[in-house]
Amino acid sequence: MQAKVGDRLVMEGVHVGDRKRVGIISALSHEDGTPPYTVRWLDTGRESLVFPGSEAHIEEPTEA
Repeated sequence: MQAKVGDRLVMEGVHVGDRKRVGIISALSHEDGTPPYTVRWLDTGRESLVFPGSEAHIEEPTEA
């Protein structure tokens, strides 16, 4: 997985009842864009360091 600042990290729920979470990558830990990422979550506005698993994928920002 490779990302850049501004990409969206989408984490799908893995258990019944889990919700999908979407965040904006605000900082990279490695120059090559590999995890972990600092992510600002859209639902809470909080930032956290994320080591995404197989339930996660990256989306490039869309132009409005």
